Amino acid sequence: MVLFRQRRIFVGVAGLVFILSVVYAFAGATYRAQIRVLVRRGRADPPVAAQENAPPDFSRVEVTEEELNSEVELLKDDDVLLRVVEANDLASHDWLRWFRPNEEQAARAERAARKLSKRLDVEPLKKTNLIAVSYDASDPQVAAHVLQSLATVYLDKHMEVHRPGGQLHFFDRQTGESRRQLEEANKKLVDFTKSRGVVMAAQQRDLALQRVDELETAYQQTQVEMSETERRVQELYGQLAKLPERTTTQIRTADNPELLRALKATLLDLELKKTQLLTKFEPNHRLVQEVEQQIIQAKAAITAEKLTPLHDETTDQNPNYEWARAEMQKAGVEMKGLEARQATTNARLAVYRIRARQLGEDAIVQDDLTGGAKAAQENYLLYVKKREEARMGDALDEGGIVDVAIAEQPIVPALPVWPAGVVLFGGLVAALTSGTGAAFAADYLDPALRTPEDALGCLEIPVLASLPKGTGRRLSA
Repeated sequence: MVLFRQRRIFVGVAGLVFILSVVYAFAGATYRAQIRVLVRRGRADPPVAAQENAPPDFSRVEVTEEELNSEVELLKDDDVLLRVVEANDLASHDWLRWFRPNEEQAARAERAARKLSKRLDVEPLKKTNLIAVSYDASDPQVAAHVLQSLATVYLDKHMEVHRPGGQLHFFDRQTGESRRQLEEANKKLVDFTKSRGVVMAAQQRDLALQRVDELETAYQQTQVEMSETERRVQELYGQLAKLPERTTTQIRTADNPELLRALKATLLDLELKKTQLLTKFEPNHRLVQEVEQQIIQAKAAITAEKLTPLHDETTDQNPNYEWARAEMQKAGVEMKGLEARQATTNARLAVYRIRARQLGEDAIVQDDLTGGAKAAQENYLLYVKKREEARMGDALDEGGIVDVAIAEQPIVPALPVWPAGVVLFGGLVAALTSGTGAAFAADYLDPALRTPEDALGCLEIPVLASLPKGTGRRLSA
């Protein structure tokens, strides 16, 4: 009944909606182009660190949600969208620009970028490393070209953001500077070694200290030997004072046979002479007495000779005395040698001490210069390594080898987003729905009384009769 009463509104609204859907189906079709961006970890730029080989980061091997969201925001960046607008001249596709003739080109471009941002759908796909990007346009060629420009501009922007430019120039300049410092440090080290006459001061100092220790040990040993030699000389002097220079080597005691033979012969002659005299003289005769006296003397001489035999004693140099004297002389010579060795050792010890002290000071300076040269060399090698890494990074960037890739290139869509049949069917449903809604709304807002029940409820009086409106024919009672 409502639709019957409001049939004009229903037909008008439903017809208008259906006509619009027909116009959209055949004249306002929308074409959608798509691309898919793959975020991966195929390439990791080495960090600019103070090591020649920075340790790689293996803590994360999967692409995180934050990284995907970062790439999504980078795809919708204002700078990226403005470049896409300029590349495709989207500002000229706005037909409302004729109502703003004095608008600047920058404002038109920004307005077109905002419109592009609204029509651009960027969404990361769940449980994947892909980002789906779609764009709807009335022209399929424009939709494909816009996404192709977006992919190109996005890759350039990604390289600019993730790897700032100028690294190669910076590391090249630092490499030259570090090489100059290395050459200067090496020159200082060479000049120092030439001026001081040292090659490796630390090792020479250690050798000099080792020689000082050896000389000190030798000096102390010499002093010990001198004390022992001095003590030995004193002992030898005491032994020489006690020992005789010569000693008896042989003592022989024997009778003198010749003397005894002579004495016995004389005694025999005297006895014979006494016998002869007794034949001639009396025993008390003077001649006899003289002979007897001589006999007594001869016997006394023989007895004395027998009591005092011949004593033969042989003496020679005392070997102990001679040994002690030789040892003392030897000890004296050794003492002179030890004194000379002590003086020489003491002089050499003083020289090596001075040399060790000088080498110690030279070692400190040389170590400082060597450390500076080594640090300069490490810096030079570091910058050479970093320069090569930067060169490789630039080469990879020029080749388009980045950690994101366009997994699906945009193609020109051949079919619209919604086919004509679907649009017409949807338009028909929308027309019927909108017409019905408009009819019910109009009927609800109309204050007229339409049925006897409405009159009875409003006036609270009985209705005797009701006549239809404008039937144009006779009615029976």
